[in-house]
Amino acid sequence: MDDSIIPDDKKFENSDAFIAGNDDPSADYEISNDSDSIVPPNINSVIPEGNPIPQKGKKRKAPFREWFEALAFAFIGVLIVKAFIFEPFAIPSASMDNTLLEGDYIVVNKLAYGARLPQTPLSLPFSHQTIGSFPSYVTWWTWNYHRVPGYSEIKRNDVIVFNFPAEELFPLTGKATNYPVDHRTHFIKRCVALPGDTFKIEDREVFVNRTKLPFPKNVLFNYNVKMDSADRVGLKLKKLGMVRECQQGNYSILTITLLPKQADSLRLISKIVSVEAENSHAGAYDGQIFPHDERFAWNQDNFGTIIIPKKGATIHLSADSLSIYERIIVSYEHNRIDVKNDSIFINGKYATTYTFKLNYYFMMGDNRHYSMDSRYWGFVPEDHIVGKATMILFSYDKPDGHVRWDRCFKTIE
Repeated sequence: MDDSIIPDDKKFENSDAFIAGNDDPSADYEISNDSDSIVPPNINSVIPEGNPIPQKGKKRKAPFREWFEALAFAFIGVLIVKAFIFEPFAIPSASMDNTLLEGDYIVVNKLAYGARLPQTPLSLPFSHQTIGSFPSYVTWWTWNYHRVPGYSEIKRNDVIVFNFPAEELFPLTGKATNYPVDHRTHFIKRCVALPGDTFKIEDREVFVNRTKLPFPKNVLFNYNVKMDSADRVGLKLKKLGMVRECQQGNYSILTITLLPKQADSLRLISKIVSVEAENSHAGAYDGQIFPHDERFAWNQDNFGTIIIPKKGATIHLSADSLSIYERIIVSYEHNRIDVKNDSIFINGKYATTYTFKLNYYFMMGDNRHYSMDSRYWGFVPEDHIVGKATMILFSYDKPDGHVRWDRCFKTIE
């Protein structure tokens, strides 16, 4: 390559290039090296002083639109968290005393067992069953039961929130209503038996697979406290949970809901004659107790033996087994049963056995004599499970009008 310098007067010999004079209109244009097209110069390269040319930028959103988008994103985020991560609930009754009290506001962890996908996706947010006298959902579009994988399985003694499976049989508002599964009333109980377990209650004691389970830490029972009527002065028994009182001669018989250790402490008080557990006797039939059949002489303190249904397990069909499992086969697993003489037909076909499609659980409240639970209405299907109760966020004692600060952010045991 020749590195010699070309004289200025020779640079444009034999070339198409030219230099336009200052008065030549072509001086306002550049010649592209790729073609003969004329390209306008960059008009922003020189801006006349005192006459700035505005830059073309992104148009700013109106404040109303910014607020609307922020609220929309927040609303969607809350819905996702509520549906798939956790949800707050208020405790409305005393069925879980003393573990959970009326006025406790708890967090239910939906990730633990895996979040259940909405079965009625066309529902109004934050309205569980009705708006006024109208349903808050439509049923012409529904999804089958599905659950995303969780990080744990349901264990015995877990405190669980679920949809009440027998609301049409035991209407809570006085009117029997058959809501879709995910819109049934929320209940909270303790899981005492798992799918496949053999379950029995004998004189208040719970046996699972023939092994006695220890009572929950805060379990309550009714006790009959007998004392001389004149000796009641100074004993603040109502604060212990007195339920009722009757007279027997000079004695007062007080029925009080107590922890077992509280009952033991009362027995040490000299003014108290006796403290006896209020038990239903074995063999005494209670028509309120599941399966509501006189062939099963069960009551709240003596129940079973019964096998908790497990997915894939097969049972032999008979009059006795049908009494216990018919609701599962018909209402929860959507089959039709016909009984003709001694023969059983499922969906029109003669059947001697049945194989369960879902897992089921047995639930009980910690306030054992004041809890409407599986002893009364039977099993909880897995598709009714909402999540695991993990923490008390806040607690307010409405009758006394004060916050229970010692219960705030307390783990549920």
